Amino acid sequence: MYDRPAGKSRIELLDLARGTALVAMAVYHFAWDLEFFGYAEPGMTAVGGWKLFARSIASSFLFIVGISLYLAHSGGVRSGPYLRRLAMVAGAALAISLVTWFAVPGGFIFFGILHQIALASVLGLFFLNLPWFVSAASAAVFIAAPWYLRSTMFDAPVFWWIGLSSSDPVSNDYVPLFPWFGAVLAGIAVTSLASRTGLVERARFALGRWSSPFRFLGRHSLVVYLAHQPLLIAIVWLFSQVAPPALRSDAEQFGLACEATCAQTHDADFCARYCGCVYDRLAAAGALDAVFASEQDAEQIAMLNEVASMCTFNAQQDMGEGEATE
Repeated sequence: MYDRPAGKSRIELLDLARGTALVAMAVYHFAWDLEFFGYAEPGMTAVGGWKLFARSIASSFLFIVGISLYLAHSGGVRSGPYLRRLAMVAGAALAISLVTWFAVPGGFIFFGILHQIALASVLGLFFLNLPWFVSAASAAVFIAAPWYLRSTMFDAPVFWWIGLSSSDPVSNDYVPLFPWFGAVLAGIAVTSLASRTGLVERARFALGRWSSPFRFLGRHSLVVYLAHQPLLIAIVWLFSQVAPPALRSDAEQFGLACEATCAQTHDADFCARYCGCVYDRLAAAGALDAVFASEQDAEQIAMLNEVASMCTFNAQQDMGEGEATE
């Protein structure tokens, strides 16, 4: 059993959860770095278990944001600490946008998880004193909206932060309002209910020493978040100077990434036909460089969607004709 320290206000369990999420994020980013430098197959972290892992990590962070926001300000917004934290998060989000604009202009982070946290820290205030079921229902609406409300009217870049454009823009970290604010609202709803049932107070117990490293990370989450990826990239880059990865042609890289993504919903025969068609059409249109550099604008994204639709139709037709002649 863990003893609850007398007079203790900080919930160590929350620090542990936040620190564990940071470690999981570092694992995912390290895998992404290996892919980026060519040590892992192209597209590996964008599909399958890795994709689910990444979404689970982002969801857990935002869920914890909702918990923390409720615990800190449900009894009344403490303007000093609130504004200081908001300024730190918003400033860090702006810094990431500026750095990635120069470092990776084709996939720069214009609305990543820190941007979402900053916005959610403002919008979430309106839900703190509402009944828990209102926050829960609102969370469901935000999470479900991208399945039903996507529209070309949101395709202009000025609306990309909303998350309802007909296709997602290219970015190395894209965490728009819909559906991700839903995770914050879920955290608010759960904590509101837990507070009313006494679970929050029962969660204020001390953890053992084994949890100290994770809790330390959780207490300094913003610094860890900002520092871990540059450190991991530096490590992989240094390793690449000693043992460079095997080089792949553009066609091979494209094929591996495309077929890995396609395999989530179709069989290998369809994916081979589809990806070959997409590559050939993009090459003929002179659009491959923009695809490899992740530098698509709205017009190019529309063209990619058109090519994808056409190649899907062609692959289905080819497979249908092949089955008919067997």
